[in-house]
Amino acid sequence: MTTADAPLVIAEPALMRLVAQWLDHLGSERRLADKTLTAYERDVSQFLSFLTLHLGGAPGPGEIASLTPADIRAFFARRRIEGAGARTLARGLAGLRSFLGYLEKQGLANAAAVRAVRSPRQPRTLPKPLTADDAARVVDVDEALAEEPWIAARDAAVLTLLYGCGLRISEALGLTRAEAPGPETRVLRIVGKGGKERLVPVLPVVGEAVGQYLKLCPFVIDDDGALFRGARGGPLSPRIIQLAMQRLRGALGLPDTATPHALRHSFATHLLAGGGDLRTIQELLGHASLSTTQVYTGVDAERLVSIYRKAHPRA
Repeated sequence: MTTADAPLVIAEPALMRLVAQWLDHLGSERRLADKTLTAYERDVSQFLSFLTLHLGGAPGPGEIASLTPADIRAFFARRRIEGAGARTLARGLAGLRSFLGYLEKQGLANAAAVRAVRSPRQPRTLPKPLTADDAARVVDVDEALAEEPWIAARDAAVLTLLYGCGLRISEALGLTRAEAPGPETRVLRIVGKGGKERLVPVLPVVGEAVGQYLKLCPFVIDDDGALFRGARGGPLSPRIIQLAMQRLRGALGLPDTATPHALRHSFATHLLAGGGDLRTIQELLGHASLSTTQVYTGVDAERLVSIYRKAHPRA
């Protein structure tokens, strides 16, 4: 759709070719996730659209090479006026830094202007894990909540993987039949964000849950086929697990924050509370940076303060 804020022509063809080359580089060599690529492409397109209005004409490589910090700040000021939040702005800045950094390596631009712009301060939000008792209740799915016993077993297996191994839902649903953990499995090799591999220990209860699902599953699954199947036999959609969790929230009286991803938060928080060190938890979660994992120390600190206030006679 073309509007005054989003002109049809947002850049000269030469510059659009460079954008395409950069995205191809990110996808094929950096192996960024599809959602990240889509977001980066959208952010850079918005920036080029802004420049068309800001400069009075479609920008080309020359205009990109002569950008100033003031140009970058004007764009983000505009985005803030339009309602973009701190996280969106930070991601947009990361996308621009990546694009201009790519052009700089090609000798086509100087990325100093975008590097001079500070990333917006992010609001501190803590993960909201379940208690250990509630997490245990969730993974013990009652068959009465599912249409078929095999579907109840499937949902229990997926949720047990999220809590027992700390997997993202995409990682659990990305497992093939050949990768299915069994009673004797001790380690899973998981390919996470950006194609990064990690080894995750497997508890016996995880292998047992997956084994029960496979025993009841009515479909024949090839070794390279998706392990978890929907009601019609196709690969299981994350949305189905989200709906299953929604039903569990109602049945168990859990808050809206009890989502499939909250089980991964619970995995990390409960390990930390049990004496696990941050570096190990970072590896188990597949976080690229320790700072990402450190957020769980805030959760544990809140828990300790809460216990203190309830237990201390002078609190």
